[in-house]
Amino acid sequence: MADLSITAGNVVKGTGAVTAQGTAGETITAGMAVYLDASSNLYKKASTSTATTAAVAGIALNGASLSQPLVVQTSGQITIGGTVAAGVWYEVSDTGGGIRAVGDASHNAGDFCTLIGGGISTTVILMGIVQQGVAAA
Repeated sequence: MADLSITAGNVVKGTGAVTAQGTAGETITAGMAVYLDASSNLYKKASTSTATTAAVAGIALNGASLSQPLVVQTSGQITIGGTVAAGVWYEVSDTGGGIRAVGDASHNAGDFCTLIGGGISTTVILMGIVQQGVAAA
């Protein structure tokens, strides 16, 4: 399945948003799924490639380059800056920072899957991060 097409300028925290502040470990765009690299304590683009990179910490609320401040939403409602579907679940994708709808064709053997949340309107995701920590068979 294709990643959401996100317009960074339209990403906005919503009702019940919980945020964390940190530092970018690479160039990040608002709306990207990020993980916190324990070795450097920097936020980096999440992906399904390893258990570490799939451990989504949240979604970036602003853009940042290496070593710049980054605000990350960890729970609550988020206007994601793209079109989503109510009742559909969303997860981290294979693409660094990408978010995609959960679907039968979305997982490859060896992917580490992390649920980010569910669509509650055409623009809003209610975040509820669930990290499996295991690779798909």
